[in-house]
Amino acid sequence: MRILITGGAGFIGTNLIKKLVKEGHDVHSLDNYDSGKEENHIEGATYHNCDIEQITQWKNRSDAGLNEFDLCFHLAALSRIQPSFSNPSETFRVNTKGTQAVLDWAKQNNVKVIYAGSSSRWHDHTISPYATSKYLGEELCKMYKKSFNLNVEICRFYNVYGPHQLTEGEYCTVIGVFERQYANTELLTITGDGFQRRDFTHIDDIVNGLILTSQSEEFDLDIVELGRGENHSINELAEMFSTE
Repeated sequence: MRILITGGAGFIGTNLIKKLVKEGHDVHSLDNYDSGKEENHIEGATYHNCDIEQITQWKNRSDAGLNEFDLCFHLAALSRIQPSFSNPSETFRVNTKGTQAVLDWAKQNNVKVIYAGSSSRWHDHTISPYATSKYLGEELCKMYKKSFNLNVEICRFYNVYGPHQLTEGEYCTVIGVFERQYANTELLTITGDGFQRRDFTHIDDIVNGLILTSQSEEFDLDIVELGRGENHSINELAEMFSTE
C-alpha cells in the first residue's frame, strides 16, 4: 500500500512510519520541519519538505506520483494549548486550513484519510486557539464525509508518550520535560498543585490503533478514542520517575 503521513518527521509520525515500513508499505512523509526532525528519518521511507497547505499543489505534479496514494494519516499540527495563545493565526492556518487542504487533496485523488483529533474535544473548545482549531478540523472531516463522501475517520489521542517524543521546546509535553529533567538529575517541575489528572497513552498503542482504524471498514460513528481509560495525576507521574 502507498501511504502518506503528514507530520511524518514528528514524534507520532516517526513511530508510525517505522511500523509501516517494517510491514512493507511504500511510505511517504510530508513535513515542514517546524517541530519534526531530520534525525527522525526512517530508512526506507521517502521524505518531502513541504508545508501542509502546499499539498493542494501536488495535483499538478502527477508525473512525480505525488497523488497516487491509497491512504493518508493526517498528523501534521501545532499540537499544544499554551503556545497557541502566542500565535493563534498560525495555529488556525496549520490545524484548520491545513486540514481543509488535506481533505480537498484527498477528495480530488480518492485517498482515505485518518485524522488525528484531540482529547481537548471533550472540554469547552473555546478555551484556547488550539482546542478550537482541532474542533474545526474534526467538523471539516465530518463535512467532507457527508457532503463529498470522503472516506475519513477521526482518531483522538490522549497524552501520548514514548520514543522520539520531544524533550525540549514549547511543544514538549510533561513526560518529555520530566524525562529531560530526570536525565539531567534536576528537580522535576510541577505546574500548579499537581493534582491535575491525565490519561497517558504509550505511542505503540497509538500506532496500533491508527493502523487498525485504517484497516477497518467504515465506522457508523466518526470517532475512535485512543486512550487507556485510566488516568494519573502529575504528582503520581513525578513519583514514578523518582522510583526509577
